[in-house]
Amino acid sequence: MSVILLPVQQSLQPSLPTIEGNVDYNQFRDQLVRIDQLLIHSGIEGHFIARTFEEWKGEVKFKNISAKTQLKIQIHARRALRCNLLRTLVLEDFRGFAIRLADSPLFQWFCGLRELDRVQVPAKSTLQRYSQWADEPTLRELSNELHQGAHFHSQKLGLKSKLDVQSYFVDSTCVQANIHYPVDWVLLRDATRTLMKAVTLIRAQGLRHRMEEPKEFIKRMNRLCIQMTHSRASSDSKKQRKKVFRAMDRLVKQVGKHAKRYRQILDEQWEQTQWTRGEVDYTLSRLDNVIAQLPQARRQGRERIIREQQVPSKDKILSLYEADAQVIVRKKAGVEVEFGNTLLLGETPSGVIIDWELFQDVAPNDAKLVRRSVERTEQNLGLHLQAVGADRAFDSQSNRDFLDKRQTYNGICPLNPSQLRERMKSWKFTGLQRRRSQTEGRIGIVKNAFLGAPLRSKGFHNRELAVTWAVLTHNLWVIARLPQRKAAKKPQRKAA
Repeated sequence: MSVILLPVQQSLQPSLPTIEGNVDYNQFRDQLVRIDQLLIHSGIEGHFIARTFEEWKGEVKFKNISAKTQLKIQIHARRALRCNLLRTLVLEDFRGFAIRLADSPLFQWFCGLRELDRVQVPAKSTLQRYSQWADEPTLRELSNELHQGAHFHSQKLGLKSKLDVQSYFVDSTCVQANIHYPVDWVLLRDATRTLMKAVTLIRAQGLRHRMEEPKEFIKRMNRLCIQMTHSRASSDSKKQRKKVFRAMDRLVKQVGKHAKRYRQILDEQWEQTQWTRGEVDYTLSRLDNVIAQLPQARRQGRERIIREQQVPSKDKILSLYEADAQVIVRKKAGVEVEFGNTLLLGETPSGVIIDWELFQDVAPNDAKLVRRSVERTEQNLGLHLQAVGADRAFDSQSNRDFLDKRQTYNGICPLNPSQLRERMKSWKFTGLQRRRSQTEGRIGIVKNAFLGAPLRSKGFHNRELAVTWAVLTHNLWVIARLPQRKAAKKPQRKAA
């Protein structure tokens, strides 16, 4: 650690009120107290502050900062860590968490906001900046330090026994993107709404060009969408759908021309508006994002609706606003196809997630993920895994050879039924498969209780960062629930 942190004088805080008769609150309070101990004793809080301060100091405007400024950055870094952990634990958005933070003395104590004379709570915009305080590699390093501390230095963390990381269970799932079902003609409706709303903002600043009111284009598109929806009930549904889509295509073509014209006017005459250059660039980026994808969206609709031909998934636009969303074929009951990003999770027998990976592009086959996950896990923890368990989707001859070569017990369910019957005679394999089935529940806990279904973060970078925060919070939550070492009793003095 190259940065020397300045000692921060902790302010005096009033004691937390005693709540009686509410077992759930007391359990939650004990969990937060235990997580507070883990953050301090594991050292990840100090490392988080030091590493984020290194990034700040790398910027030009923070080259020569005063001690007062450094203390201020350290205080905000500590609050950023604790606010992000607590907000992920209670699964709140920025506005809702700001309200709960202002109302709860327990939340204020955990985030270090309580003082004797006042309580200054960060607003939702500050919480949003806190969520971007650290990058994904920094959080991943902190998670690895927590795992190593729970395994190699369990006494320091107050654990009754060290974290068992000898067995490793891996599975994959889909983190769904926050988009509507990708219907081709709905893309044209989305483009019309986004472009015309941006044009409305530009016209409100006094920059006008001869055209109809933007809301008239939105109204026409909405009527066409209603006609498209009801066309399925008609006897000649295909003919009606093609007719309505041609009208949509002509309308969105006209909308695109108006949007391009207003985009050029705003870029050239923005000084006549009341906007800053940053606000102008943001509006231009909204227009550019949709205008650039509009030709492909129109082409995709013509191919699928007019010509009735399929479009390859790699060339298909699922959303105008989430370019990294992928088509993931799950082939499960009720969920044949999902739209989002593949997430690989690997956990220990106690439920601590020690490896994860969110794929931006189309993920490789599950069988190709075993080797990279095992090697990455052993490199991060600095130890050798004794056994690996997974479902039959991860089975392959290369994986069997890989595990056999490195003398790691293969607990992956085989694809061949005869091999499965033979392996079920082994008590060790049966035990690993029985424990492996619990990984499905672990995935459900992470997705529903820590990420939210669907994950509301926009953009792959933000989704990847949210997943890493969720994993770190989940692991602290799990380790806080593990059996603790009892404090040694002090020897009593004999009476004189």
